[in-house]
Amino acid sequence: MICPRCESENVDKLVDSPVGDVWEVYMCNRCYYSWRSTEDASVTDPAKYDKRFKLTEAQIAKMMEIPPIPPLEVE
Repeated sequence: MICPRCESENVDKLVDSPVGDVWEVYMCNRCYYSWRSTEDASVTDPAKYDKRFKLTEAQIAKMMEIPPIPPLEVE
């Protein structure tokens, strides 16, 4: 499995459909893109993924980390 967005081979299957063998959800461990196996090829196929949204390893390295959510203040 190759990530459609960054073309990494470091992809894990997260979950199978709860009923039947209908779909799977995958996630890239480099860019954190996730997709369902039943989505259109423009979302799941690296060759058909929109080039405007592709990410390189250099771009990923420059991305900011998501800031942590502070603890909830209880009154």
